[in-house]
Amino acid sequence: MLDQLPVFRDKIESLKGPVFVFGASGFIGANLFNEIFKIRKDCYALTHDATKAWRLKLLNVPFENIVHCDILSNNSVQEVFEKYKPQTIFNLAAYGAYSKQNNVNLTYETNVIGTVNILQNCTTEMVYIHAGSSSEYGFNCTSPKETDRVEPNSHYAVSKVSAAYLLEYYAKVFNLKTLNLRLYSIYGYWEEPDRLIPKLIENARKKQLPSLVSPDISRDFVFIEDCVEAFLDAALKISTETSGKSYNIATGRKTTMGDLVNTSRRTFNITQEPQWGSMSNRKWDLAEWFGDPSAFETDFGWKARTPLETGLSKYSEWQAQIKYEERVIPAFENPKLNPVITAIIACYKDAQAIPFMYERIVKTCNDLKVRYEIIFVNDNSPDNQEEVISKICDKDPNVVGISHSRNFGSQSAFLSGMEIATGDCVVLMDGDLQDPPEIIPAFYEKWMEGFDVVYGVRVQREMKPHIHFFYKSFYKVFQGLSYISIPRDAGDFSMIDRKVVKELVDLPETEQFLRGLRAWVGFKQTGVPYVRPERMFGVSTNNWTKNIWWAKKAIFSFSFAPLELMSYAGFALTGFSILGIIWQILAKFVFFRDTPQGISTVIVLVVFFGGLTILGISFLGEYIAKIFEETKKRPKYIRTRIRRGSKSYKTADEIRTLVKQLRK
Repeated sequence: MLDQLPVFRDKIESLKGPVFVFGASGFIGANLFNEIFKIRKDCYALTHDATKAWRLKLLNVPFENIVHCDILSNNSVQEVFEKYKPQTIFNLAAYGAYSKQNNVNLTYETNVIGTVNILQNCTTEMVYIHAGSSSEYGFNCTSPKETDRVEPNSHYAVSKVSAAYLLEYYAKVFNLKTLNLRLYSIYGYWEEPDRLIPKLIENARKKQLPSLVSPDISRDFVFIEDCVEAFLDAALKISTETSGKSYNIATGRKTTMGDLVNTSRRTFNITQEPQWGSMSNRKWDLAEWFGDPSAFETDFGWKARTPLETGLSKYSEWQAQIKYEERVIPAFENPKLNPVITAIIACYKDAQAIPFMYERIVKTCNDLKVRYEIIFVNDNSPDNQEEVISKICDKDPNVVGISHSRNFGSQSAFLSGMEIATGDCVVLMDGDLQDPPEIIPAFYEKWMEGFDVVYGVRVQREMKPHIHFFYKSFYKVFQGLSYISIPRDAGDFSMIDRKVVKELVDLPETEQFLRGLRAWVGFKQTGVPYVRPERMFGVSTNNWTKNIWWAKKAIFSFSFAPLELMSYAGFALTGFSILGIIWQILAKFVFFRDTPQGISTVIVLVVFFGGLTILGISFLGEYIAKIFEETKKRPKYIRTRIRRGSKSYKTADEIRTLVKQLRK
């Protein structure tokens, strides 16, 4: 059932493509997208927050087919329309249908302004099908026809009525092909586990019944497969005569809660007696809520084909096949479950280590039961590193290779990967295997506890004692001098949540010291101790000159102590000079009249103050040099190629377009 091709395959093949499904992370949108995507790959799931799209994660939708789009931003909508040029648009994006969605402003913004932004970018060649709601009828809920008066009884209903009138307006004034489908009680695969039918089936599989409202409350239940087919029929058969209209998607049959429970007890052989009223009625529960689908059947030939007992049985089988309690419920309760972890590896002269790094990361992620994305950043290494990365990309579509035009340094390499990372969190690692992938589970555990940044704390380094002493001393001094609290012995090796990644990527400064910036942005942070091993292959590219350069970069980026030190020294020496002058006068004329006039004192003082002056100027020069670098606004890196799986992007336009698409 999970991989079964749709019975309406011919209809899916007949759709004009590319196909957009707005709100594809929701219940109906996920089903519609999934059924179309089984047949054709020019269907795109549009969502404003892929990190919380638990349905798309469980469906293993390739990231290339998940498009970030904020329908509240006309620019965002315009960009995706210009890039993909869709011909069939299904809009199932909505807010306010559930009691927990109680932001009134967001209800109108999403359901009205979001609809306007999409319609503004549609052309007469496109087809636009909108998910309306039976709640548009409100108080007039007893089998209303589409021509009957709408009497909305909530902000959500008012917003959906407004959207329906918008569709009519755009159809009549701008000749757009638009249609509004007023959906009744759709149920089936991928519905929220806390809803009525999912709870009923979950309990029915255990021969039990859930908590129930009054037996007289009614619904018009439509199985999800029939609903999907209604959207397909609407897109394929829309005409000038029907464009702009609203249609009821219903069975036309009134089903009370009593009827539903009786059908369930019969279908699943449940002997337990229902406990009516064990759950209080909701304020919008009504006794006469069902629709009249005759107009849609006449104009489009659609009819709900799935009897209630058949739909309940299919849904029960689906729950069993998909391991509902093990996968769906935990993913719904915590959308961060089944996340994508992006490992970003800064590589320079690491050709031998890269295959081992890849295998260890994959094994670690598989053991964690999480999806992975691995980004190898070739920072213009002189060895055959690019060839090694390309071979891994060819065999694994989850691997990305980035090549730089020159060696920009590890900090730029990390940022280059962070900008196009698609995971829910990223892990920054050096390519020499001194950052062990086996520490990732410890990072992941802390991230799941709610920490936004989890950094590795080097409790021990496998290196020569004098070098180890230098590193320990530097971190101690740096922590004392910095104007922000920077963790001691914490390098770049860390796991960073997506929202923090976005802030780091958006920082405008040209010269970065990531472990300092990571502390500067704040958020909830913690450390995980680990032993940093020696390089597996080759020799370290660091030397004393580089280490001193790193130390200067860190101190002058996150500390004003050198300037303050010079100020204090200036005050102190001025004070000593005044005291010295007074002493010289007193010694000459009062205490020691025979004091010789020695040139050595003058020389020492000149050298001392001269050295101090040069030191102060050098400190000022370091800060001025940083200002100079920042004012030039040069790019942090230049990419010459990006490999995503077997696909290669080489030209500047291709790379720029891909980065714009992936950067969320």
